[in-house]
Amino acid sequence: NHISSKDLDCGRLLNSGFRIGHWIHNGVTKTSLLSSCNICSRAERKWIKPVGFDTGVKTYNSLTKQKEPLVLAQERIATWYSCGPTVYDHAHLGHACSYVRFDILQRILSRLFEINVIHVMVITDIDDKIIQRSLEQNISPTVLARMHEEEFKRDMQALRVLPPAVYMRVTDNIPQIVAFIERIIGNGHGYVTSQGNVYFDTQSIGNRYVNVDSFLRAQDKRDPRDFALWKASKPHEPHWESPWGQGRPGWHIECSTIASSVFGSQLDIHSGGIDLAFPHHENEIAQSEAYHQCEQWGNYFLHSGHLHLKGSVEKMIFWNLTLLMSFDFFFCIRADILHSLWGLLNFPAIDYSDASTNEARSTLSTISAFCHNAQAYMQGHLLCQPIEEGILWERLSATQSSVRKALADDFDTPKAVGAIMSLIHHGNCQLQPATKVDGPRCPAVFGAMLSYVREILGVFGVDLLDRKEVHDSSGVLNNVVEELVHFRSKVRKFALSVGDQASQNPQTGSEIQKRHPQPDRVPLLKACDALRNNLAPLGVHIKDRGTNSTWEITRGGETRKN
Repeated sequence: NHISSKDLDCGRLLNSGFRIGHWIHNGVTKTSLLSSCNICSRAERKWIKPVGFDTGVKTYNSLTKQKEPLVLAQERIATWYSCGPTVYDHAHLGHACSYVRFDILQRILSRLFEINVIHVMVITDIDDKIIQRSLEQNISPTVLARMHEEEFKRDMQALRVLPPAVYMRVTDNIPQIVAFIERIIGNGHGYVTSQGNVYFDTQSIGNRYVNVDSFLRAQDKRDPRDFALWKASKPHEPHWESPWGQGRPGWHIECSTIASSVFGSQLDIHSGGIDLAFPHHENEIAQSEAYHQCEQWGNYFLHSGHLHLKGSVEKMIFWNLTLLMSFDFFFCIRADILHSLWGLLNFPAIDYSDASTNEARSTLSTISAFCHNAQAYMQGHLLCQPIEEGILWERLSATQSSVRKALADDFDTPKAVGAIMSLIHHGNCQLQPATKVDGPRCPAVFGAMLSYVREILGVFGVDLLDRKEVHDSSGVLNNVVEELVHFRSKVRKFALSVGDQASQNPQTGSEIQKRHPQPDRVPLLKACDALRNNLAPLGVHIKDRGTNSTWEITRGGETRKN
């Protein structure tokens, strides 16, 4: 699964024979990566290392194509802007992976490294695709956008993605966008055409944009590399007033305007999908630095890759995430991402398949089984041989150090998860059931291990106690199962009470006393076993520990392996 970052960084993709191709289909501008010997990208510029608070974290920065120390302008405060959805259709699994990825990073920064992440996300609620789809469905572009915006927010909530500090719509910021464009023109970096369009003048910033073969040409552009800041209105399209006539914003200007309106002339972190790296983010940088007249607007750009379905190299088709939501789906998405997050662009794509899903479920089963057994041991329901307590305390301390070190090194979640699973393995090795116990019990160390595992899973956005699909949050089902298992345990204890039965040793002829359940009680044992086996497919798993029993509720139909 390991893929070299040098092959998959967007800038290197562009510099190694890929170009951005544009075409018009049914009036909608589309973009894709096309294999070609032509190159269309900006000339390389030197990155300026920020001055400020060193977080102790290193992160892969798309601007430099390597890991860099994460230095923030303000102590323990990270300003973070992300490109949100263009709300013209249902969110798809690729959206889920991208937003969950960055949610994990933000949780790591805030909960493990105590950094206050101020996150702003734009909602693109006006663009070519929205207009085209509204015409197809014969509804207002505003109504279409609002419908899918609310659906997107519900999907993110179901995926446990923390909401940004604020969502900001493009249509709520039209006056700010117009003012932003006016200053770009005033600074000598934009021009108005006779058709009422406004373009960014790429020649005004030197040789940052090179080789023009793959750029979309327009009749009123001075240069094919120039891109739209404001589009003149067309019949039956939404429009707003501006100094250049009626129209609407270009694609890139919205992000520069909104990010600047909140964070000013300097931004710590900008995130988005790898397909946005060029031209969207590149154009954002150009127009933002032209507006602010600064050398470096955004200090760190983080990009995530596409989701592949069963190894397909095509982008995911649109799926209604609401129909797919369950704890299992949520956990599998996060587990897949945790196993492939390291370096972001080192692992730009995730293969979501039956195999990866089964692996994620196996991981969940292992973690859940450990948590359940650790609790049973602490409650005295699980009897074990004497615990080597000192070894477990040492393992826990080493794991805490390893996890923090791994996550500080470019958010290396595979290594962090590996350390957690190793800790669980060593805990399981000592949680071996025994019929008799000699020596003192050591519940405290398992309590510490359990708390830490839950804490780190919480950092990753996984809460094992929040499994809504089993509908046990009210406690009613828990109480019913508790009473049922308690009654069954009493029956088993009665049935397992033994009587002495004499038999003769064939070699010596002497009598041997054997202890067996009384024959009339064997049907009770069989009935208890049948109840246990029948409840398992329904998601209630009972484990017999001698005359004692423990239980847990899991996803219906899932068989646990201990």
